[in-house]
Amino acid sequence: MQDILEEKILKVIQDAGEPLETKEIQQLLENFNLKNITRTKVFYRLTNLRGEGQIKGKFVGPGKGVWIWWIQMVIANSGGN
Repeated sequence: MQDILEEKILKVIQDAGEPLETKEIQQLLENFNLKNITRTKVFYRLTNLRGEGQIKGKFVGPGKGVWIWWIQMVIANSGGN
């Protein structure tokens, strides 16, 4: 069962249309007036969504680096015949 934060995270990622960093997602979530949203909470929900296969995520960069998140859109091939 998804909570409100997970629903908003999915909406933010879908609306973006491009991969977003964890920090960018957190900043965009502030527009929804949700209280006590920390980057740790957002990251936890993102990893849960990734584990459920609803989004994709990848660690990039040296050292601590950053995570980027996206939703893989399935584009149906019309065949063109």
